[in-house]
Amino acid sequence: MVAAKDIVIFMKGVPTAPQCGFSNAVVQILKMHGVEDYNAHNVLEENEIREGVKSFSNWPTIPQVYFKGEFIGGCDVLLQMHQSGDIVEELQKLGIKSKLLTQAENEAKKD
Repeated sequence: MVAAKDIVIFMKGVPTAPQCGFSNAVVQILKMHGVEDYNAHNVLEENEIREGVKSFSNWPTIPQVYFKGEFIGGCDVLLQMHQSGDIVEELQKLGIKSKLLTQAENEAKKD
């Protein structure tokens, strides 16, 4: 499941209707960067997946984010990556150009 797409999220709810603030934050961070093509799995629908992903990653909380099958972390890690700008570089490794980077380039052209 973690390798099905370049970006995979195990979350509470679905991207259009997250069911916890942390899952919502992950969705909003990806949205800010223009990331729309990812798999999201609602762990509230299947307890087996909810518990299995925690064991698989050795990470006790949901949401969980994977880039190219590699566990990145939860909401706190993704938020830190967003705040530091590291997420832009990580997305570029996936062939995704951050919308925030594009906006910054457009602003620079105006100056």
